[in-house]
Amino acid sequence: MDSSPAAETPKIIVIVGPTGAGKTTFAINLARRFNGEIVGADSMQIYRGMDIGTAKPTPAEQVAAPHHMIDIVDPDQDFDAAAYADMAGGIIRETIARGRTVLVVGGTGFYLKALIHGLFEKGPSDPAVRRRLKREAESQGAAVLARRLQMIDSIAAARIHPNDTYRIIRALEVYEVTGEPLTVFHQRHGFREQRFNTLEFGLSWPRPVLYERIDRRVDAMMAQGFLEEVKQLMDRGYGRDLKSMQSLGYRHLAGVLSGDIRLAEAVAILKRDHRRYAKRQLTWFGARRSVHWLNPDQTESAGDRIRAFLA
Repeated sequence: MDSSPAAETPKIIVIVGPTGAGKTTFAINLARRFNGEIVGADSMQIYRGMDIGTAKPTPAEQVAAPHHMIDIVDPDQDFDAAAYADMAGGIIRETIARGRTVLVVGGTGFYLKALIHGLFEKGPSDPAVRRRLKREAESQGAAVLARRLQMIDSIAAARIHPNDTYRIIRALEVYEVTGEPLTVFHQRHGFREQRFNTLEFGLSWPRPVLYERIDRRVDAMMAQGFLEEVKQLMDRGYGRDLKSMQSLGYRHLAGVLSGDIRLAEAVAILKRDHRRYAKRQLTWFGARRSVHWLNPDQTESAGDRIRAFLA
C-alpha cells in the first residue's frame, strides 16, 4: 500500500482563470461527468444578495451540479482568506468522504492559495496601532494609506487593491509594529505546505476575445437589473464604505445612485476595470507553474487528465 504523503493528501480538481472566461460552464460539465460537486473560490459570491454583479451561478446551474461556498455571509459580515480556507477545507474533506469528486472553481487567487497551501504567519498585531490607522483612513481616505504602503512595501501595495482598506491597514500595522514589511512574512512562509493534491486547469481566450466577452457580460448584467440590485442593497442599509460594496461594479453603481457619476460613464469605467482585473488574474495564475492552460471548449482533454489523476 502506498503510504506516501501524496497518496494520503485529498485530491481535488482546481479550475481557475480570469473573469468572463467561462469557468462555471466548464466546471459543471466536468462535475456531471465525474460525480462531482463544486466548491466556489470567489471572494464576492460568498455574499447573500450580491448575485448579478458577482456572476453567481444561477439556480439552474446550482441544480445541475451541487455548489458550496456561495451565499454564506451577509454583505456587512467580515470574511477573509483564513475563514475561507478553514470552511472550504472542511467541506472538501466531507464531500470526498461521501465518495464525490471536488472541483474548486474561482478567480480569487489568494483564496485558492490559502486553501491549497495554508496561510503564512500574519505577524504581530497591536490593537492601538490598528485603531489609529483606521481613524487616519476615515479622516484622510484610504488612498493616503495606500500611498504610504507603496513607499514601505511596494510588493504588498501592488497586490492589495487601493480600496481594500482592511488589508492596507493590516500591512501598515505589521510594518509599524515590527519595522519589517508584510512581504517579509509572506516570503518566510513561502506557501510551502500542500494541504491538497491538486490537478489545476486554467481557462484562457485570446486577449481581444476575452475583453469582448467581458464587455458583453457587463451589458448582460445591466440588462438583468444590476443597478436595481445595488439600489436594494443600499436601501437595506449596506453602505458604500463596506468592503463588499467597494468591489467591482458595486462601487461603480453606488456612485450612480448617489449622483456622483452618470450611468453611461460608470458602465464604461466598469468595463475597463473588469478588463484590468482580468489582466491581474492572468498574471497571478500565470505564475503558477502547476496550471494546465486550456481553451474553454477542451473539456475532453480535461476529462482525460482527470481520469488519470483520480485513478
